Amino acid sequence: MRAVEKNPSLVKLYKEKMNQYLQRAEYIKKTVLDVPDQPAAGGTAQAQKPKDAPEEDKEDAKLQGALASAIVTESPNVSWDDVSGLEGAKEGLKEAVVLPIKFPQLFDEVRQPWRGILLYGPPGTGKSFLAKACATECQGTFFSISSSDLVSKWMGESERLIKQLFQMARERKPSIIFIDEIDSLCGQRSEGENDSARRIKTEFLVQMQGVGNSMDGVLVLGATNVPWELDQAMRRRFQKRIYISLPDATARAGIMRNKGSKTKNNLTEDDWVALGNASEGYSGSDIAIVVNEALMMPVRRCQTAKRFKRTPSGGFLPTMPSDPDGQNMTLMDVQSDLLRCPDVSMDDFMTALSRIRPSVCDADIEQHIQWTAEFGQDS
Repeated sequence: MRAVEKNPSLVKLYKEKMNQYLQRAEYIKKTVLDVPDQPAAGGTAQAQKPKDAPEEDKEDAKLQGALASAIVTESPNVSWDDVSGLEGAKEGLKEAVVLPIKFPQLFDEVRQPWRGILLYGPPGTGKSFLAKACATECQGTFFSISSSDLVSKWMGESERLIKQLFQMARERKPSIIFIDEIDSLCGQRSEGENDSARRIKTEFLVQMQGVGNSMDGVLVLGATNVPWELDQAMRRRFQKRIYISLPDATARAGIMRNKGSKTKNNLTEDDWVALGNASEGYSGSDIAIVVNEALMMPVRRCQTAKRFKRTPSGGFLPTMPSDPDGQNMTLMDVQSDLLRCPDVSMDDFMTALSRIRPSVCDADIEQHIQWTAEFGQDS
């Protein structure tokens, strides 16, 4: 240090470098970070307020941009008729979604439409499918929210996102806020949880039913597989708690018919009924997997076939080795545009049922039934 002090040229060089660094820092502060200049001594808060207002607008615009992807702009094209069974759940959702928009004269200051509906039940029973039907049928704004849309690593931003979400929903009413797996955001509060998770739950509670927060024209639709993990105060915010149970035989037959009849098949109405009776314990998601497995059976016959025969239209169809009309050839020998796929049969569906097992166990169902007896409502 003493050598530097005794060398005038080094002192001059270091001073020039220091001034350059200070000028660079000032430039970054004003142009890149966009930090407003500090008010002069003796300045008042009112003199700085005009500069703060645009900053708040920028922050709101940033939060709205982060939530823009949650707004469903394209219809999922799922109608109420596409949902087999679940009549109680559909009626409850129609009361909250369709009637207030189409027949507002039915409601007054006392008779109000539902503002919070919780759909709960085992996985794969159609909770998200019902939400898609709501998005198709409602003539308003539909927000599809997951935990990744609202949880931020920055301190306080998660709460601002939640507040901005409800503000956008009120501005664009009638609107629906659908929160899938809501238990991940609003689980039970405990002593050991971190401060950020507690603030998120508190903001949800305030926005859903806080002083001065009107929920007119806004429906919060939650879905969960584990309703017993919800916070008690959040559970109370959902006025209707509808149990989405496993489909009955009629509903199972309807799901299979809706999905399977779109592909060429030779099943009769009695066959669909028999399949509904044979799929006891299967959820709607399980049945969709069974149908897809059955529809793949004819494709696999094309892959393994060693003989193909010509159809009246000039195409090639896989046939049995003993068929005298068949020709020795494999799938790769058939011209692509001449291949014809066999119809799906009842045997294909029965084989698929033997391969695909139900994903919901009896213990899960019993736990949901017990919670329904205490807090819920059968669909």
